Amino acid sequence: AMGPVASLGEAEDALHDIHRMTAMWQSGLLSNYHYLDFLNCAAGRSKNDFSQYPVFPWVLKDYASESINLDDPEAYRDLEKPIGALSTSRLEYFKERMEGMAEEDRFLYGTHYSTPAYVIYWLLRAMPERMLRLHNGHFDAEPRLFRSVLESWESVNESTASLMELIPEFFTLPASWLENALGITTAEGELADVRLPRWA
Repeated sequence: AMGPVASLGEAEDALHDIHRMTAMWQSGLLSNYHYLDFLNCAAGRSKNDFSQYPVFPWVLKDYASESINLDDPEAYRDLEKPIGALSTSRLEYFKERMEGMAEEDRFLYGTHYSTPAYVIYWLLRAMPERMLRLHNGHFDAEPRLFRSVLESWESVNESTASLMELIPEFFTLPASWLENALGITTAEGELADVRLPRWA
């Protein structure tokens, strides 16, 4: 059975809250983090549900340099485009593939920017039991585990199978979820801590 349908008044109240929070964010009274957290909550996303986990965007695009200048606009990803459209050649591949599909079966991307598997990928070191459940008691192959921020960024820009955005944990401290504090061992050996950008 479906839950109760929101009344028109409840919908208007929610819309008013969104407008109020947007105005606070635009005037600098609310941080980017707290505004995105609010929008995720307003959209029904929660850390209690991996299928509706909060989504935060990749904001930066330079994960290879020795240092980073946050005053340089070139350090930032183009947030006017979805993650799947950042690479022109990959977007063309998606469009060509879609054109070859039957009209009723067409889709542009074959995956989503947030899935339970992506959340498990990011949180492997903090919640290894989730991956073990997903893969019948085994960890995924080592090349498919979250090992490096740079490698993950390159993957979401090049791979046709990975369009994942980030999770809120990337923007909060402490960042112990990036460390193998639990001593996780995979078939390939002990899992290393995540490699951060050199500027981090």
